[in-house]
Amino acid sequence: MTITFHGAARVVTGSKHLLQLNDGIRILLDCGMFQGMGDHTEDLNEHFGFNPETVDYLILSHAHIDHCGLIPRLVAEGFKGPIFCTPPTADLVKILLTDSARIQEQDTAYSNKHRTKNNLPPLNALYTEEQAEESFLLLKTVVYEQEYAITPTVKFKFTDAGHLVGSAAVHLNILENGKQTHITFSGDVGRYGDLLLKSPQQFPQADYILLESTYGDSLHQELGSIEDRLLEVIQHTCLNNKGKVIIPAFSVGRTQEILYALNSLELKGTLPDLHYYVDSPLSEKATHVLMDHPEVYNKAVSDVLKIDANPFGFKGLKFIQSTDESKALNNDPSPCVIISSSGMAEAGRVKHHIKNNIGNKNCTILMVGYCEPNSLGGRLLRGDREVHIFGEMFEVKAEVQSIKSMSAHGDYKDLLHFISSQNPKTVKKVFLVHGEYEVQQHFKEKILAAGFADVEIPYQHQKIEIG
Repeated sequence: MTITFHGAARVVTGSKHLLQLNDGIRILLDCGMFQGMGDHTEDLNEHFGFNPETVDYLILSHAHIDHCGLIPRLVAEGFKGPIFCTPPTADLVKILLTDSARIQEQDTAYSNKHRTKNNLPPLNALYTEEQAEESFLLLKTVVYEQEYAITPTVKFKFTDAGHLVGSAAVHLNILENGKQTHITFSGDVGRYGDLLLKSPQQFPQADYILLESTYGDSLHQELGSIEDRLLEVIQHTCLNNKGKVIIPAFSVGRTQEILYALNSLELKGTLPDLHYYVDSPLSEKATHVLMDHPEVYNKAVSDVLKIDANPFGFKGLKFIQSTDESKALNNDPSPCVIISSSGMAEAGRVKHHIKNNIGNKNCTILMVGYCEPNSLGGRLLRGDREVHIFGEMFEVKAEVQSIKSMSAHGDYKDLLHFISSQNPKTVKKVFLVHGEYEVQQHFKEKILAAGFADVEIPYQHQKIEIG
């Protein structure tokens, strides 16, 4: 059999890995959208590198857009097979892809206004809401640790990856030419001691491992500092400077972590008396999904639930739904905290909030997770003093701060812990995916030092024989 790496190859977004068995069966692991890749982003998302009509099955690790975001386009271009995922992932995919389609259509319309003024041809959105809804008909749920037979010779099961509600590592057992081959795809690996979720599960012995490497050369700060850091930024910006704190955050996962931390501050009696806005139409729905699946919570959150029925709600919190309400925030000079998607500040309402506040020295843009270097969030984090937003150049006068410890991705110690259940002598090869190439090179040395004999860093569209 072969595996071809059509995304998240020496980059962090666009997760897509295609297995082709000797009998012609083709299994796609994830179908993610590329994000924050500069001028190349659109082209990467418009061309898969393979014919969707020839793919038989799709196995989805979790619902983040860089892992599921191109599913509607895959279906629109001819994919008709089942899409396997966990039940919480199916719930999230429906709201995330609907929102993704809506955002793309809105942002495309906004950009086309400027293109028309400059006599440029209009752009088309990657897919529509209708196409997203058509793809939901193919979702098929499989619970954690239940072995499922795709064909008589191909079985798989999910284990909890601890990264996001419903996130899973995928473990394939393939019988080919009388020989069993075990392949593990990590998806995204969470942290041991996550703020909300259970730690990643141990997994069966594999012959080949596709391992994410986002933070393969980093160690996170202690999780306990998140509340203190949030409080520090809010006091400095809102109470002292009378400005706004703008927090780009993914609607699923990161937003709930922030809300949980703010709720914890309220339980301690230290949360400043301000307005806290969550300006993302799907965030409230995503929060309800998380509350509907308490089985994913760690013990600390379960204990909080004994004294607080809603660990994501507190005084002053308001979820913003309509566009008019969102625009009104830009005209209100009052100090406040605005949490809005997307996390890399590449699309969605947060981009408008940054545009309207980036020139105010009293405001703070607080980044709370990984940003692809070419994304708007990435450019702000590296200290660019001028940035393009919707085709216009803006001087960065607002403060740019970050809380790196809030990443839902494990650091290199977490990733090494994740694969520590494996006998390195039995693993034929580890493929590093979902990471920047320089980071992967450093992480490769750590994996080799842990006793694994063969580590490869595939490039985009590289096909490799395995089995």
